[in-house]
Amino acid sequence: MDYYQGRYEEDLKTWTNITSEDEMSLPYLFRDYEEMEFIEQLALNISRGKVLDVGCGAGSHALYLQEKGLSVKGIDISKGAIEVCKLRGLENAENIDLLDLEGEKFDTILLLMNGTGIFQSLKQMPKYLQHLKTLLKKDGQILVDSTDLIYMYGDQENGTYTPPTDHYYGEVRFWMSYKGVETTPFDWLYIDEHVFQEYCRKAGFEMRVMGRGEHYDYLARLSLA
Repeated sequence: MDYYQGRYEEDLKTWTNITSEDEMSLPYLFRDYEEMEFIEQLALNISRGKVLDVGCGAGSHALYLQEKGLSVKGIDISKGAIEVCKLRGLENAENIDLLDLEGEKFDTILLLMNGTGIFQSLKQMPKYLQHLKTLLKKDGQILVDSTDLIYMYGDQENGTYTPPTDHYYGEVRFWMSYKGVETTPFDWLYIDEHVFQEYCRKAGFEMRVMGRGEHYDYLARLSLA
């Protein structure tokens, strides 16, 4: 909201249990199509029909699709994010948790910007996948991206990796702060494509990798098996 109203004074600070403090640029959250990563552009290009944008943030993805003439609904657990979406012109935006959304069906469901993070952990993922099935039309698609963090645990040249043994290496604890206000820690899931494919199979989905980015990231397409 600060950025939208012209009060851009500092960026978001983020850090995790496996990384040091970093910054997330506020203008990045308002980027247009030309500034997006390849797998984001790919997801938008193959979106079709009635679209649900999960964790829509400032609305950049949803607004692009709305301008293309698609019917788009954006949801986010942040009340402020939804207010910004509406101010920017998104016609259908709701402050709601994905698991609380019921009674609607979509042709395309988007979970972008490491969208698997919303699953929180491998243990929680089946619950989210089953709920997503209730929101998907019979011939619909879920487009979700993630990143394989294995590169952080070894020698890429030699192909030797030593991930932790007490938990899945893609399960991360996150913190964020802005202008001195800090979040409580929250869980975020990055998942490699092979493990993701196995969980999708068990949940009744076919999973196909549609494209890969330059930073161990990839876009997956889920459809009902």
